[in-house]
Amino acid sequence: MKASITSQIEALGDMTVAELREKYREVFGEDCRPRHKDFLRKRIAWRMQANEEGGLSERALRRAEDLANEADLRILAPKGGTAASAMGRTVIGRITPTHDRRLPMPGAVFTRKYRGRTISVTVLDDAFEYEGTVYRSLTAVARAITGSHWNGFHFFGLANGGSRK
Repeated sequence: MKASITSQIEALGDMTVAELREKYREVFGEDCRPRHKDFLRKRIAWRMQANEEGGLSERALRRAEDLANEADLRILAPKGGTAASAMGRTVIGRITPTHDRRLPMPGAVFTRKYRGRTISVTVLDDAFEYEGTVYRSLTAVARAITGSHWNGFHFFGLANGGSRK
């Protein structure tokens, strides 16, 4: 990229929104509605570079046109709501998780190193599996591993939402 374009792009950072909108009008040849400073700077910088070095290749333009032709696009939403609701597929409601949020989803396997061994525990729907045995709680798994009482969430590093790697 030439030094003149680089300096012009750097100068965009010091412009106000009004100045950027004017520059947009100058570079694109049309007014713009957005008033977001970062958006305007990026769009103007892209167009300035494209004008200087050339835009997309012919191959890229053809591919974009092919993708646009194949896309199932609607200009207007169907009358009476969204397309999905018009087809009777939209259900409005809340999904409440049925498991403890500190735990991964059922089927997940988490591991921990303990005294030179790698411990792997599989999360089941309402239990945990460790070495082929099913336990009702992580505390029971921790007790089976260590031989003493541990809070299962603390032992496996899940007490703070699983922040431990």
